[in-house]
Order: sequence, then C-alpha cells, then structure tokens
Amino acid sequence: MSVLFAATRAELSKIGSSRIVWLVTGAVIALHLLIGLANLRNTTTAVEGITPDGLIEIFAGVRRPAAEALIDLHVSFSLQIVVMFLPVIAAVVAGQEFRDGQLAQSVLAVPRRGLLTAAKAIALIVFMAGVAILVELISNAYLFLAVKDWNPGLLLGRDTLADQGKLLALAVLVSLVSFAITTLARSTLIGIVVSVLLMALAMTQVLARTVPAVDALLPVSAGRNLLLDPADADLSSSAAYAAFVLVGWALLSALAAGLLLSRRDAR
Repeated sequence: MSVLFAATRAELSKIGSSRIVWLVTGAVIALHLLIGLANLRNTTTAVEGITPDGLIEIFAGVRRPAAEALIDLHVSFSLQIVVMFLPVIAAVVAGQEFRDGQLAQSVLAVPRRGLLTAAKAIALIVFMAGVAILVELISNAYLFLAVKDWNPGLLLGRDTLADQGKLLALAVLVSLVSFAITTLARSTLIGIVVSVLLMALAMTQVLARTVPAVDALLPVSAGRNLLLDPADADLSSSAAYAAFVLVGWALLSALAAGLLLSRRDAR
C-alpha cells in the first residue's frame, strides 16, 4: 500500500508540474466563469419574476415550478462543462506520458505495470475530482447570486446535493474513460477526438432518436440519462442503468489500458 501511495503521489506531482495541463484546465475554468457571468443576469431576472404561485419563466413561454427549474438549470450548466471539456483535460493528462520518453521514465521508477496503471488512475481521479469540485463551486456561486433574495437555502436542498454528487461521479468516470482511450491510442489528439465524438453523439441525440438502445450504452449519453429529468429531456435509459453503463465503461477501459500497457514496450 505504501508503494502505491508513493507511486500515486509521484503521478500527482507529474500532473501538477505539467504546464499544458494547467493551461488547458485554466482555459476550461475561465470559460465556465465567463458563461456563468453571461447567463447570470438572465437567471436573476427570471428569479425576480417568480409568480406568487411559485412559477418561473426561464425560457420564453415556458413556466415551471421555480425550485425544480432552477435546479435543472444548475445541473445543465455544470453538465455541459463536465462532458464537453473535462474529458479533454483527462486526454491531455494521459498524453503527456507519450512525449519525450516520459513513459519510459515512469516504468523505470515503477517497473510493475499494474501498480503503475493503478497509480495513474488514482492520480487522475484525484485531480479530476478537484477540477469537478471547482466547476460545481462556480456553478453554486452563480446560482446563489441569482436566488439569494428569494431562496438562499436552495443549494442545500436534498435534490441539489444529490445532483452535485452525481455530477462529481460523472466527471470522474468520463475523465477516466478519456484517460484510458488516450492511453490505448498513445495519442492526445485521438483521445480528444473520441471524447468530442461521444459528446456530439449524446448532445445531438441522433442515436437517442433512432436507436436508443445503442445510445444508452455510450458514456456521455449515460451521463445525460443519469442527471437529467426524463420529463424535460429525451432520455434513452433509466438512471440506474446509466450508472451501471458509466461504471462499466470506466472499469473496462481502464483495465484494457492497463493490460495493453503491460504488454507494450515503454515508449
């Protein structure tokens, strides 16, 4: 266990010392801040217009119960960043190993490939969980600014906290999938392209409308199915099935990456 801890700490140190990882992460966080700031006024205006019977009109012509609509908006805001950009960060983290012979150095430091793979996976999970928590804190701050004069306790509601827990789990799982795909391909570009393709298939709902059974098996689609309300979105599976799919993708892809790493030369 102490060897695994030391190897994980070394991998975290490697992530923390990578300039490109911090540049990409900073760009994603900055984008999240800018999008939230751009939408804050509209959300605040919608909250100010909540009717006496508790209905809100966030989108023109659509009135819904205020608390429910605001929580859904909060989830959707974070979800877009999580599925669109966190896998890109994970791909960049993984891709650093295949530049300038870093993988060979890692193998020399930790010759046991299984231990090395586990350390890399744990380090990625820790780092991406930190990024995801920061994303959620930013979303929470904007929501609080919008609702502080109406219902400041909305962020502490059971449904809101449950959704935040699901978002954190989703962020870690889709990032682990992207990390594994990049490791399998030994290419940051391929990892990013695959992540973008999976995101596009989910967001455009092409498969959801034509072959929902296939759509339900894709990781980003599973994220939508896990978090969004079936009354407000076209979903292709239940939340429980989506959770099973996400965990399966993360475990199987990480296992495949570990097996392939153990059989390849350290280049």
